[in-house]
Amino acid sequence: MSDEDGAPTGGFSEVVVVGRLGAKTDVRELPSGDTVTVFTVVVDRPARPRAEGSSRAPTVDAIACQAFRTAVGRRVESLAAGEWVRVEGSLRRRFWRAGSGLGSAMEVEATRVARVRVRP
Repeated sequence: MSDEDGAPTGGFSEVVVVGRLGAKTDVRELPSGDTVTVFTVVVDRPARPRAEGSSRAPTVDAIACQAFRTAVGRRVESLAAGEWVRVEGSLRRRFWRAGSGLGSAMEVEATRVARVRVRP
């Protein structure tokens, strides 16, 4: 976002993740009575240059996602684990109290989820 001179007036968070839907999708009821669909998207991490003769396995990241909109949650639930998906949303940092202090995690708050066709 910017003003008429193009100077920044604030920030915004916009995320697009394309990967495979994780195996576990969970629908949780919040104290407010609303529901949230929690799921993961597994993405391949770009390969780093390896030392010659190294047999290191490819690395993946499991990106934590949440859908607060009912329609988006239903869409996630209609997909099978391992299907390729495109998730659009914003990056959020969630905080909670843990036994040893304050915990936090970064998650994608999904506003749109779509199946993606991948060429073989």
